[in-house]
Amino acid sequence: MADKITAPMLRRMRAKGQRIACVTAYDAAFGAMADAAGVDVILVGDSVGNTTLGYADTIPVTLAEMVHHTKAVRAGVRRALLVADLPLGSYNASTAQAVESAAALAKVGADAVKLEGVYPEAIEAIQRMGVPVMGHLGFTPQAKNRIGGAKVQGRGEEGEVVMSDAVSVDEAGVFAMVLELIPGELAKLVTERVGAPTIGIGAGIHCSGEIQVLHDVLGLEEGTFRHAKRYLQGRELIVDALRSYAAEVRENAFPGPENTF
Repeated sequence: MADKITAPMLRRMRAKGQRIACVTAYDAAFGAMADAAGVDVILVGDSVGNTTLGYADTIPVTLAEMVHHTKAVRAGVRRALLVADLPLGSYNASTAQAVESAAALAKVGADAVKLEGVYPEAIEAIQRMGVPVMGHLGFTPQAKNRIGGAKVQGRGEEGEVVMSDAVSVDEAGVFAMVLELIPGELAKLVTERVGAPTIGIGAGIHCSGEIQVLHDVLGLEEGTFRHAKRYLQGRELIVDALRSYAAEVRENAFPGPENTF
């Protein structure tokens, strides 16, 4: 097995020009498959809310739910760096709250945590505890009600705000930062400016790496997004397989002699 990926290794990968492949996972089975595929970073995202738990978005996700799913994914992951999202309300009130929440995720196996927005004091405090922190800028889903939906951020003069935020979290010590739904040229400038590797999603090719939601990559949802690419028609294949199973049960074709003791 290849060496275990650690947070400091991502900076070395960037320095060597090696792009960083990241994907989300929410349970042990898919975590194990992502790990077997050799991805570098597996994120237990609060997108578990809208991909797995049936929520409309990430906002209802609780810390308890993130702890539960992080523990599950940890059971399937050996090599990849396992990062867990801090959900809305688990770090926003105070630095002490952020530290306690990060500790809860670390105790069930997270190698690092990710938080959205500019919280330099929290980033520094969590890292003093020994837990690496990944930043998340641009479109931040937990703030979608303030932003007004999933909209591209950083166009025109707004790019200066994104750049300033990136410098702030970089100086606070994040080991990497997600740049979501920002213009490709701005992502290029941010990547050139900061020391931490940048991980894009809807941010073009010039980031240090890419993060995608597992369900989008595998085609497990009916909808599609411009920033994503389907590598498998997963939903169609799974529905067909289950339809075949149901048909064989109803037709007394399964189980057969080979399935009987």
